[in-house]
Amino acid sequence: MNNQLLQRAKAIRLAVFDVDGVLTDGRLYFLPDGGEFKTFNTLDGHGIKMLINSGVRTAIISGRKSPVVERRAHNLGIQHLYQGREDKLVVLDELLAELGLNYEQVAYLGDDLPDLPVIRRVGLGMAVASADSFVRQHAHGVTQARGGDGAAREFCELIMRAQDSLEAAQAAYL
Repeated sequence: MNNQLLQRAKAIRLAVFDVDGVLTDGRLYFLPDGGEFKTFNTLDGHGIKMLINSGVRTAIISGRKSPVVERRAHNLGIQHLYQGREDKLVVLDELLAELGLNYEQVAYLGDDLPDLPVIRRVGLGMAVASADSFVRQHAHGVTQARGGDGAAREFCELIMRAQDSLEAAQAAYL
């Protein structure tokens, strides 16, 4: 584990996730009636729940809008959901003002160019393994897992490991 990433992760009080390509594999599935569906990884979901239980706040900021994402966020207990917002840095500024936090206390997991301004600004800006190469190049770190395939779990566990809360979260299931 990269010591620099662990150092950055110690200060995190808010973890923010993109959706398409991060919590999903990035594919968009459209139904004949105009509806859509997305697939989510249960390991990612449980990682987010453990992170919330460890005391880290969570948020989703997505450029797209989907009722499926709203349901997923609700089911996981994600406290802050912003959809249909293209300028993610503006959204993050609003959220930080509301929560009284600063950029160094934020971790962000993204995959594409709209995520890059946030990735470069926050205390821990990471990209998933399947992210755009330019985004991976400018992130503080890159997950080993691809988006929708355990990357969010890896990200959550990194934060919990840095904050000495991972073992307690895991031990709760023994």
